[in-house]
Amino acid sequence: MSLFKRSATELVGTFWLVLGGCGSAVLAAAFPDVGIGLLGVSLAFGLTVLTMAFAIGHISGCHLNPAVSLGLVVGGRFPAKELPAYIIAQVIGGVIAAALLYFIASGKPGFDLAGGLASNGYGEHSPGGYSMVSGFVCELVMTAMFILIILGATDKRAPAGLAPIAIGLGLTLIHLISIPVTNTSVNPARSTGPALIVGGWAIQQLWMFWVAPLLGAVIGGITYRWLGKEDT
Repeated sequence: MSLFKRSATELVGTFWLVLGGCGSAVLAAAFPDVGIGLLGVSLAFGLTVLTMAFAIGHISGCHLNPAVSLGLVVGGRFPAKELPAYIIAQVIGGVIAAALLYFIASGKPGFDLAGGLASNGYGEHSPGGYSMVSGFVCELVMTAMFILIILGATDKRAPAGLAPIAIGLGLTLIHLISIPVTNTSVNPARSTGPALIVGGWAIQQLWMFWVAPLLGAVIGGITYRWLGKEDT
């Protein structure tokens, strides 16, 4: 499969992740009387990855996330020369999804972009008011663990065919833990899309949702590479 086609597949997959995950947060989380709440949003993010892993995993590997792609490079599972193409495609997919979500959400009377469009943030823009340091550490650790889950679940020694389930449930758990802290990123492409639509504070704080996940990905990749190496 050509790099162009695999990158296009990553664009589509990341589009689905941002539309499904952020869309559930913006459109359904607090819907009157039947809102899905934090649990529902967490499950939605997990389901986007699970469904796409089955749908496109055999085409592109279903990274859907610059941090995942970097973690796979560090873990020895993905060629570094293909990393820029994947990241560009993932970010484009996230931006398109955020733009479509804004278009849909703005069709409701009283919609206000000040609500953040599911943007990630810290300090006064953290759902729970958590500090920048708390947010940074949370994003770093959650991403590192996500990479460990991905590398472990896709290891040739792991049970075959079950990786999408483990990865999807892993992302669900990560959101259950960290939505109150940062609205959960662990994915720079997911953060960039809504931030570019919202502007202002969301763009000013976007740096953290690139730096922390990418650093966490490196830590996770290095850690699994050591843990998973068979002793000689």
